[in-house]
Amino acid sequence: MDLGLHDKHAIVTGGSRGIGKAIARELAREGVDVAIVARNKADLEATARELAAETNRRIVPLAADVTSNEQVDRMVAEAAQQLGGLHILVNSGSAPGGVGHRDRPDRNRRR
Repeated sequence: MDLGLHDKHAIVTGGSRGIGKAIARELAREGVDVAIVARNKADLEATARELAAETNRRIVPLAADVTSNEQVDRMVAEAAQQLGGLHILVNSGSAPGGVGHRDRPDRNRRR
């Protein structure tokens, strides 16, 4: 299937396994260079090697905790720099135990 995404750049949080990994794989198959994000650097690096070998696309592993505004800011800047800009964001990551943004004590901090 051609979704017209060739040579676009994406961030996929939760990209080292599960649904996030599957989304990153399909984006790469469509010709997208992908920054995958998760907390575990070893898992990220293994997944990046696997997806890059399978799709011949650039897969950039970036370790970050998506519950930390500072880490997210750094990760987005790094992804944009390494990929040459960003076009797509897929939020497939979550806090440990599935705690949602509304349940976080600092949820209003960025307003």
